[in-house]
Amino acid sequence: MPVVKFEVKKLQEIDSKTLHNIFLLRAEVFIVEQECIYQDIDGKDLKSIHIIGKKNQEIVAYSRIMNLKNDFCSIGRVLVKKDSRKKGLGKKLMRKSIEEAAKEYRKRKIKISAQEYLRKFYTEIGFKHTGKSYLEDGIPHIEMIFNFSV
Repeated sequence: MPVVKFEVKKLQEIDSKTLHNIFLLRAEVFIVEQECIYQDIDGKDLKSIHIIGKKNQEIVAYSRIMNLKNDFCSIGRVLVKKDSRKKGLGKKLMRKSIEEAAKEYRKRKIKISAQEYLRKFYTEIGFKHTGKSYLEDGIPHIEMIFNFSV
């Protein structure tokens, strides 16, 4: 089975075909699969670090990292392609994202807006629920924090 290789890029370093495929996959997962109508291309990609997981040149995993105010950065748009799930790739993607967030932004904490049903997944990686629960685009979410100093 081919190994997934991760690329770490700023938007201007991503070629147009790869960028098209990222947006296609994000729409496939977040808009079509989750039946959630929202503005995916939101301007935040311009200042984000993009983690792109490829297997045989096909994008199978993705996340973006953003710098926030104070001690925080954020990881979002976390996805694994449907036929690549339940194989540990999500945890590999998040570990790579955490590693790159630490390297790039040197913050003490990572804040995420996690879908409620993924609480256990993120808790196993080291995120803690802050107690803030809310609806985002009609989907139950929770705020979670990863603290590097723990």
